[in-house]
Amino acid sequence: MDFTEDQIHRYARHIILDEVGGTGQTKLLDAKVLVVGAGGLGSPLLMYLAAAGVGTLGIVDNDRVSLSNLQRQIAHTTERIDAPKTESAATTLRALNPDVRVVTHDQRLGPDNVAALIADYDIVADGSDNFPTRFLLNDACHLGGKTLVSAAVLRFDGQLSTFKSHLGGANPCYRCIYPTPPPEGLIPSCAEGGVLGALAGTMGTLQATEVIKEILGIGESLSGTLMIYEGLTASFRKVRVKPDPACALCGAQPSITTVDADAA
Repeated sequence: MDFTEDQIHRYARHIILDEVGGTGQTKLLDAKVLVVGAGGLGSPLLMYLAAAGVGTLGIVDNDRVSLSNLQRQIAHTTERIDAPKTESAATTLRALNPDVRVVTHDQRLGPDNVAALIADYDIVADGSDNFPTRFLLNDACHLGGKTLVSAAVLRFDGQLSTFKSHLGGANPCYRCIYPTPPPEGLIPSCAEGGVLGALAGTMGTLQATEVIKEILGIGESLSGTLMIYEGLTASFRKVRVKPDPACALCGAQPSITTVDADAA
């Protein structure tokens, strides 16, 4: 595509990168990414994807901005308390980069709408804060042939991985790591256990980097690797993950073949 003069200036630091260039920036502008959750992870994720020039950003969230969100959810402001998070985030993204088309889905993700929601997007990024949504997205993306970039945070720690099990081969799915959700109450939510606000920013920014890498097809994908960040020790470690032949979703004899409310 031919860039406008404003776009050449806006994306100059991308275009001079050999791994991106004009061709890569065009890929970003043509890309469509669905972000589930406009909270602690979704805020920096969405903002960096918008700044990078990802052409279409979809936002799924049915929550409203509250005062307790503002410690970490940087896409929102005090003046927008009680506003829908999708609209608040969209206002921030449009102000940041008018090149970006923002599509708001002010609804709760569920088995009845997940397939339709992900269908129009190239990549799905999971910034949710609960296990049912994570498992639902994993299953839907595998069955729908979508790449999923998933992050999670709690207290001072975070996890990040990319799932491309629909491609087969050495690409596991989320269930290859966690076959079933943990018993209710075993792992506290951020509301129960707390989370360092900046930690959510760290993981959301790393998540944006992985989404951009997948769009551009550069670097080493996190598919098959679980990255763990421990904030208090400032340490990263990677755990290699192989596809589980007995996985209920992507294994040799899958028992999950449709998106089901009970599958999680």
